[in-house]
Amino acid sequence: MDIKDTYPKAEETFSLGTSDHAEALRLVRIKAVEVDRKFEALRQQLLLQSKPPLKELSDAQITKISDIYYAHRLEEDEELRLSGFYDEDEPRPDLPTLSFEEYAELIEDTGSVDKNHYARGKVDEFYLGEVDEVLSWENINLRLSPSSPSRKKLARALQAASIKARKDIALRNEGEVVETPKTEVTGISPTFPLLSAAVEDWASEKARTRWVAKTEREHRVWMGHFVSLVGYKPINKYTKADGRVFKLLLLKLPANWNKYDVLKELPIDKAADKAAEDGLPPMSDSNVNKLIGFVSSFWHWAKENFDDALANPFKGLKIKTTKDVRDERDPFSTEELGTIFKAPIFTGCKSRRQWQQQGSLILRDTGLYWVPLISLFTGMRLGEIIQLYTADVREEDGILYFSVNKDGEDKRLKNSNSRRDIPVHPMLIDLGLLDYVERQRQSNEQRVFPDLPMGEDGYYSSPFSKHFSRFLKSVGVKRSKNAFHSFRHSFEDACRDSDVPKETMDAIQGHGEDGQSRRYGRGYMLQKRSEAMNRIRYRDLDLSHLLPK
Repeated sequence: MDIKDTYPKAEETFSLGTSDHAEALRLVRIKAVEVDRKFEALRQQLLLQSKPPLKELSDAQITKISDIYYAHRLEEDEELRLSGFYDEDEPRPDLPTLSFEEYAELIEDTGSVDKNHYARGKVDEFYLGEVDEVLSWENINLRLSPSSPSRKKLARALQAASIKARKDIALRNEGEVVETPKTEVTGISPTFPLLSAAVEDWASEKARTRWVAKTEREHRVWMGHFVSLVGYKPINKYTKADGRVFKLLLLKLPANWNKYDVLKELPIDKAADKAAEDGLPPMSDSNVNKLIGFVSSFWHWAKENFDDALANPFKGLKIKTTKDVRDERDPFSTEELGTIFKAPIFTGCKSRRQWQQQGSLILRDTGLYWVPLISLFTGMRLGEIIQLYTADVREEDGILYFSVNKDGEDKRLKNSNSRRDIPVHPMLIDLGLLDYVERQRQSNEQRVFPDLPMGEDGYYSSPFSKHFSRFLKSVGVKRSKNAFHSFRHSFEDACRDSDVPKETMDAIQGHGEDGQSRRYGRGYMLQKRSEAMNRIRYRDLDLSHLLPK
């Protein structure tokens, strides 16, 4: 349970007090509801404690709380009258029961003290102590900072409500009919929209700023699956129990589950149960974590967009993996790199369409030729290379470099650290890359690789990634743990082998800006990167056959 560690008992036990089976079934349902209410009360208490305290209350909140307090005082009076006063002509009961005369005198005396203090702007310690008590009531449920200036304002409002209530109680003592008001408990705690409305705002904003169509579709689909399991509620009403329901479903569900004939017509919860029953292989831990991340990202956004802190029902629910991230993709071995760059694309093929077959055409004027080479000698990500503009190949103080940026509607970067300047490796210059870029400029091409289209999902990398997977299979070096991204790992290994400092390698790779890349100004940083780039060599890799004749 989500409250197991904080609930005062290990279990709830009770006697139904009956041996009748039908009566026992009826009573156990009643008891179960009572236990659920206890659990929910504790959840609400824990949620309140997890929230940062409010710095201030609005005037509207203070007014509403004082109205509730006024009604509460009149309700107490009604309950006292229903239980009855002690009659002075009868023996005094054991319980501390007031007579009507004693009660009337108490109301008058305390009311007189409150009015005296209120007139002089003094707030009694009793009402200052009432503040936290009243804020903790189930229909208010707020937490106020101990240093908040609203404390004294609310205490004075409670004092005023008590004076007003005592005045009406005094009228009741005279036989007047004063109704206890029914208070509408709205406008006190911050209000939250239903998930359905908030998801639309979230998805629309992300689609405007960061998401491509595929990313938006994935987030919407999996949020839809989450809702199909736990339903729509105000966004502050989701708990870790809801997150666990979703996680447990994912742990049973196969990857691409809707491509299985036995599952594709079923609701997702039934599909998960069916998959487990049939022994179908579940999705990987990394995929489970990715899908949890899709839905969890909504609450990260909501936390930034609503005044009151929201508990993320998925916090801590991702599967803890011990696998080294470096183990997810292998670098290419020297032998594999030699095989890759002796393929027909680089040495001669029949045509662009027949790139797998030996011929006399070297595809020097295509991205198929240059993209792998640029990644080999820069460690750039696939998408970063393909989205380059000709204007992104620049020179400063005699240093040629690639400007990795998102200055264009069709460009995107993985994160803020991805924006960087990468010196052009001397081998790329020797191979003729600058001549190729200049030809694109002369043809008025904006992009360095206009022959490589964007995929339907909005990413340049998607079509090329599929091509490169086919390419690796065609030359016989495809393994389960290599892909285009393996060039990035190969480049990192070459940096280490060439004694490039880690902070310089990280700056070139876009891993972060610590070490030298944070300490030095831009010009000096570019110079240091260029010096490092000039040292990078791939031991035992011979690419001399690619040099222009």
